[in-house]
Amino acid sequence: MQIPPQLLTQIDEAVSHYPVSKRSASLPLLHLFQEHFGYISDEAIQWIAAKLELQPIAILELVTFYPMFRRSPAGRHHIRICKTLSCALAGAAALKAKLCEATGVADLGHGTNGNAFAVSPDGKFSIESVECLASCGSGPVMMVNDDFYQAVTAEEIPTILSKYQ
Repeated sequence: MQIPPQLLTQIDEAVSHYPVSKRSASLPLLHLFQEHFGYISDEAIQWIAAKLELQPIAILELVTFYPMFRRSPAGRHHIRICKTLSCALAGAAALKAKLCEATGVADLGHGTNGNAFAVSPDGKFSIESVECLASCGSGPVMMVNDDFYQAVTAEEIPTILSKYQ
């Protein structure tokens, strides 16, 4: 696996914050890898485990437990829609259906199968149903990349998506 020098510097910096137990750097390294590569590959799991002197299962456990980590590439713009009760009652499912229609993403529903998401045929967008995005009083809520949107209506979808063309 080719790790760019800038990423290696960030990795070494992150690990240096945990002199007693390098294992504690696992989550920061996973975040760095996902930010750089877009997802966590099997090769990345092996590399991080070796770097931290751990068995690969110790890293895989984290990747499969935390839903923010992806095991395959997302679209260039990743949309997360809250699926928990307050957002569901505020219309999250209908919002997701409209977003899928507008982006060409196949709707995988609101399943509970981990961090499953679908990508548009052109690779521009991906959509994922997620647990609480911490704005229960202003649902439905969603994120596009790191941008947060509250009380989103179907009418706002074209305007929101136009920012990511």
